[in-house]
Amino acid sequence: MPSTDPTTMRSVLGHFPSGVTIVTGIVDGEPAGFTCQSFSSLSLDPPLVLILPGRNSSSWPKIEGTGQFCVNVLAEDQGGLSTQFAKSGTDKFAGVEWTPAPVSGSPVLAGATAWIDCTLDASHDGGDHLIVVGAVLALETAELPPLVFHRGAYARTHAAL
Repeated sequence: MPSTDPTTMRSVLGHFPSGVTIVTGIVDGEPAGFTCQSFSSLSLDPPLVLILPGRNSSSWPKIEGTGQFCVNVLAEDQGGLSTQFAKSGTDKFAGVEWTPAPVSGSPVLAGATAWIDCTLDASHDGGDHLIVVGAVLALETAELPPLVFHRGAYARTHAAL
């Protein structure tokens, strides 16, 4: 079987558009979070979602240790927020409005199109990422257009024809 180089794989798979999320939690009384493009619904019964944080994430191990997190689905005008939370070693919450999720207390970011409050159900090896299953505790939507990532850049959705 021929090997696939990471650059080609990233280029080809970049043709599949995805939403953009910020995963948040409360660690030692302080908000923590990171941008996570790899997110999906897993099951309706029981209600489960997937996030796939990179193994090199410095934020995920801290949040994982609390056993709870919130997935914030970003709205189309939140590209700057996505970039802010993608940087390591900065105060990611500087100037960011948030309220505590109803069950976990994890940050729900103002202006997000949806949020999903979760407890950690399972974590599995996934190569250079982890496959994390979250059990859904509460969720809500603001019915705003989502931020989309496609072919290495942010994109906007258009109304269905």
